[in-house]
Amino acid sequence: MVSFLTKPQADKSAISSSSMSNLGLNAAIPTTPLFGTDGIRGRVGDLLTAPLALQVGFWTGIVLRSHAINPGPVILGQDSRNSSDMLAMALSAGLTAAGVEVWYLGLCPTPCVAYLTSISSAIGGVMISASHNPPEDNGIKVFGALGGKLSKELQAEIEAGLRGNSVAVVGHAKCGRHYTRKEMVSEYAESLIKPLRNTPFTGMKIVLDLAWGAAVGLGASVFKSMGAEVICMHNKADGDKINVNCGSTHLELLQQVVVENGADMGFGFDGDADRVLAVDNTGRIVDGDYILYLWGSSLVSSQQLPEKLIVSTVMANLGFERAWNKLGGVLTRTAVGDQYVQAEMLKTGGMLGGEQSGHILCRHYGITGDGLLTALHIAALVRESGETFSELVNKSFTTYPQILKNVRVEDRNKRMSWQECQPLMDTIAKAETAMGNSGRVLVRPSGTEPLIRVMVEAEDAELTQYWTDTLVAAAQEHLAC
Repeated sequence: MVSFLTKPQADKSAISSSSMSNLGLNAAIPTTPLFGTDGIRGRVGDLLTAPLALQVGFWTGIVLRSHAINPGPVILGQDSRNSSDMLAMALSAGLTAAGVEVWYLGLCPTPCVAYLTSISSAIGGVMISASHNPPEDNGIKVFGALGGKLSKELQAEIEAGLRGNSVAVVGHAKCGRHYTRKEMVSEYAESLIKPLRNTPFTGMKIVLDLAWGAAVGLGASVFKSMGAEVICMHNKADGDKINVNCGSTHLELLQQVVVENGADMGFGFDGDADRVLAVDNTGRIVDGDYILYLWGSSLVSSQQLPEKLIVSTVMANLGFERAWNKLGGVLTRTAVGDQYVQAEMLKTGGMLGGEQSGHILCRHYGITGDGLLTALHIAALVRESGETFSELVNKSFTTYPQILKNVRVEDRNKRMSWQECQPLMDTIAKAETAMGNSGRVLVRPSGTEPLIRVMVEAEDAELTQYWTDTLVAAAQEHLAC
């Protein structure tokens, strides 16, 4: 038996921060919030350590059990980073210390954990990955019992425990057990291809860049099972190379391979395969905005998109928005992060949403952003159209010139309080006045990396470049120093 309390109680079975050291649970915790836009993420050995992972596992177990209707396991998966094994063991130790049974999947995509959590008796899921971040980073993503990203409220409860502001009262039952359940990954693979059995990919040549990451065990097999000829790149698990000059953040080589091999299309995944970007048969990049437009148009034609609603983020291109509006569609914007997109979709009943960066959610087929699922459905869409991928893109829309640049700001406090930097705010105001209704500015801290992201978008390319350079210079001068 486990219960969750918000105030300390004089009970010999109560575990508080003062007794953590005796359990080996103590870890240095920054004063700023641990949970960002996609879980806990940071440099291994700096923010992310074995003691912290142990503590996170323990409090995650306590919080999930306290809100569960019935007891059940927590499903645990990981990507290919060298540090993922260490974090997996520490998290499992913490979860089992909280009395939770752990079903360990090993190497698998993030949406695999989400899906299996949703269809099983699991009370939650945990994925160890830093998504698109470099190999030296890692992260911890937590899912609720229904497979969605853990709510802000439950994240806050976990943080309260980590910071010593809550007490877990643990009964005298045995610790939880750890079981390896790698066979369950095949259930996820089957769920991907089942809706598309009537649209075989026979005769299609498809290139996959698997980024040395979590999809290396599934990417080729699911496309081959659909009848496609598959060319794979970076298709071995390699913790030293994950995301390095490959995958969804570095599409140059994928573009080249598609063109050289006369392929119908290519797909580049990130390290945990919860997002994907595409390349058409001419080698042109097809980002999340185009994927949403094409998939949305297909769903409209089959009367599967209520109110013609697509949910995206503040990063969605104005060209995409205005083209979708011309079709009678509605585009609702959220903060950056697929958890915000997902929350808005659930709130509004939206069935399709996502991000320009390639997190795409279609509630007809999945419950979270899923790179493999999206890639399969885009391939099916192209096959069913009878046209080439490039022809479909040509008939969609033209993007407004958009430039996104990153300014590295190591000081976390400066980064999170960037709006207090008056010189930068003054420069933003000047840019917005100069562009008027023909453009927009977006400055925000990354929720996953030590970066300030500066985005400028306008009808005029020269204007876009000028204000991007001006804003980046202001951020570097007043924040990066």
